Amino acid sequence: MLVRLLYVSRAVDTSQEAIDAILAQSRSHNTACGITGILCYGGGVFLQAIEGGRMAISELYGHIQRDPRHKDVVLLHYEEISERRFGGWTMGQVNLSKLNASTLLKYSERPELDPYSVSGKVSLALLEELMATAAIVGRH
Repeated sequence: MLVRLLYVSRAVDTSQEAIDAILAQSRSHNTACGITGILCYGGGVFLQAIEGGRMAISELYGHIQRDPRHKDVVLLHYEEISERRFGGWTMGQVNLSKLNASTLLKYSERPELDPYSVSGKVSLALLEELMATAAIVGRH
């Protein structure tokens, strides 16, 4: 049983070193657990879609909720899926500082990442567009 979970959180430590450490840990852990996904980070906000087995995703989300490096963790969307959309990524990363403001404006009131103010489906559509337009950096 494959599932997709989308959540948003705020980084407690927004230094580049702290963000890099979170990315490195997620890439190594997620690969071993069969979890794929995409992480969007900007302005202190993480928006992440993770896909994999139901139990593995549930355990990972529980860990993220308890992780002291994250605060304001909110579940935006959860669904059973027949196939992965982000299967080619162990954990792709979107660098929002290099995004065209019009891409963000397409999905929100202002040209900034604020998943707390839009629906989970809108946030998922944004991630899919970022993937389709090759705005994602990181590991395949």
